[in-house]
Amino acid sequence: MQKFKKVKSIPAYLPIVNIDTDMIIPKQFLKTIKRTGLGKSLFFELRYDENNKPIKNFILNQDPYDKSEILLADKNFGCGSSREHAAWSLLDFGIKVVISPSFADIFYNNCFKNGILPIELSADKIKKLSEFSNSKEKIEVDLANQVIKYNNDKLYNFEIEDFRKHCLIEGLDDIALTLEKSKKINDFLINQKSKMPWLF
Repeated sequence: MQKFKKVKSIPAYLPIVNIDTDMIIPKQFLKTIKRTGLGKSLFFELRYDENNKPIKNFILNQDPYDKSEILLADKNFGCGSSREHAAWSLLDFGIKVVISPSFADIFYNNCFKNGILPIELSADKIKKLSEFSNSKEKIEVDLANQVIKYNNDKLYNFEIEDFRKHCLIEGLDDIALTLEKSKKINDFLINQKSKMPWLF
C-alpha cells in the first residue's frame, strides 16, 4: 500500500444520498479478485448509458473532474453490501480521498485497508467545497496536520483515529502490520517447535 501524504486535486462533487456499494461498483464486476482494472467500471450505471457510452453530464466524465483524486459526497456513502471492490474501484480510478458527512462502517474500514482516506465533514462545509470546485481550482488534503485547505487561506480541520492515521501515512495494510511482528511470530514458532515438536 502506498504511503499517504498530501493530496492536491480539483474535487468532484456527487450530491447523491445513500450511494451504496452496488452503485459504486455493480455486482457484474465482482468476478475478479484483482485490485486493478475496476476504475473503468466505477459508478458504471451513472457514467454510461444503455449502449455503454459515457454520459456527458455525469461529473466524472467531465474534464477536469475525470482526473479528480478527491470525491465530495453526500451522507451515508458506501452503504449496502460489504464488497471491498468498492474501495478498489475508487482507488483504481484515482480517488484517494472521499469526503462525506457520514459513511457506512464496513466501507469506512475498507478505505483505510486500501489506502483511501475517508473524511467526515459537515454537510455545510462540503457544500462550500463543492461550490469552490466550480472554479476548477485545487484543494489540498493534509493528513499529517488533519486539515483541508482551499481558496488560499481557508481551512477545515478533520478528525481521524491515531492508529488509522499512522497506517495511512506509513502505507501499512493488514499484511504489512502482520509482517511488522514477524520476529515475534518466528520466536513463537521456534519455541513451539522445541516444546511440541509433534505439531510440526
